Amino acid sequence: MHTPDHDRLDRVVAEARRARELRERDYRERALRIYPWICGRCGREFTRANLHQLTVHHRDHNHDHNPPDGSNWELLCVYCHDAEHSRQLDTAGRDTRGDTGAPATHQPFANLKSLLKGGA
Repeated sequence: MHTPDHDRLDRVVAEARRARELRERDYRERALRIYPWICGRCGREFTRANLHQLTVHHRDHNHDHNPPDGSNWELLCVYCHDAEHSRQLDTAGRDTRGDTGAPATHQPFANLKSLLKGGA
């Protein structure tokens, strides 16, 4: 049984989803008007028949940063878009030079020689 609090929460969540979908539709339509229908990474060209496979990627990863000139967007096919976000996850915690800062200190095989001698 839903309580009034649950019903209110359901309404708030549904409204937030609708607002996000409208915002996404808006910047997608603007990006498709501004840019040619070509993936910015692999160069694949799109037509109306497969346009659903072309996504809008936010360069700064902030979906609320949508300048009217489209300078925070690039069109990527779904495959390149997934790869871009996977790469972003892979590099989380690294600085702009690509290294992680402090060197690794764990040495998992440091005691291996003595372990092998003890078992032989």
